[in-house]
Amino acid sequence: MTDLTGRRALVTGGASGIGLACAEAFAAAGARVTIADLNGDAAREVAARLGGDAWEVDLSKTGELADAAADAAVDVDILVNNAGIQHVRPIPEFEPETFALMLRIMVEAPFLLIRAVLPGMYERGFGRIVNISSVHGLRASEFKSAYVTAKHALEGLSKTTALEGGAHGVTSNCINPGYVRTPLVEKQIADQARLHGIPEDEVVEKVMLTEASIKRLVEPTEVASLALWLAGDDAGMVTGASYTMDGGWSAR
Repeated sequence: MTDLTGRRALVTGGASGIGLACAEAFAAAGARVTIADLNGDAAREVAARLGGDAWEVDLSKTGELADAAADAAVDVDILVNNAGIQHVRPIPEFEPETFALMLRIMVEAPFLLIRAVLPGMYERGFGRIVNISSVHGLRASEFKSAYVTAKHALEGLSKTTALEGGAHGVTSNCINPGYVRTPLVEKQIADQARLHGIPEDEVVEKVMLTEASIKRLVEPTEVASLALWLAGDDAGMVTGASYTMDGGWSAR
């Protein structure tokens, strides 16, 4: 069992989906967790339930995050970069402003948060950075140019962080799930049905699970269990890695 007693963790997008599952797992293991989320009310509710802290933050406002090192919320031992959004469009129809927004949230914000937490981690000689990437950080799919680009960039950021942080006791890894049973996935179904010309009730089987050998969605708790292990002492020699949890999708 991973013991995080005395550790402090920050989870972005921590009020729902994978982030919530991670926050719950970390708190159960003894960590004090800061729930960072755009939905402040939801973040405060989760923080109160878990005995942690809430940080209402808009990660798209990267100019404000540049000074995040001065915020007590980022003085943590564990950072989980989880927050993200999805938008499904062919490239000729993909709005440039949405493309830029997605890269701010899923690339620039993780960079700025990593930049903010590293000095404290280096000083303490311990740090764990867990980046919730995706199978789309390793493979591409049509109609997801911004998401695929962002997740590929996150992979590079994670590996660079691993190389710089190793001498200071800091590890950095990615988790690469396939489609996870979250609101983010559910919101894609209508767009995927329209773009692929199929009924909505066929999207999961014919689009989301077509490349996987295990024909089901990933559960948030499964992702959280791996994040928990990566955050613990037993994973001290694991860094710069990308752990697939995609039912065999990337084995093709």
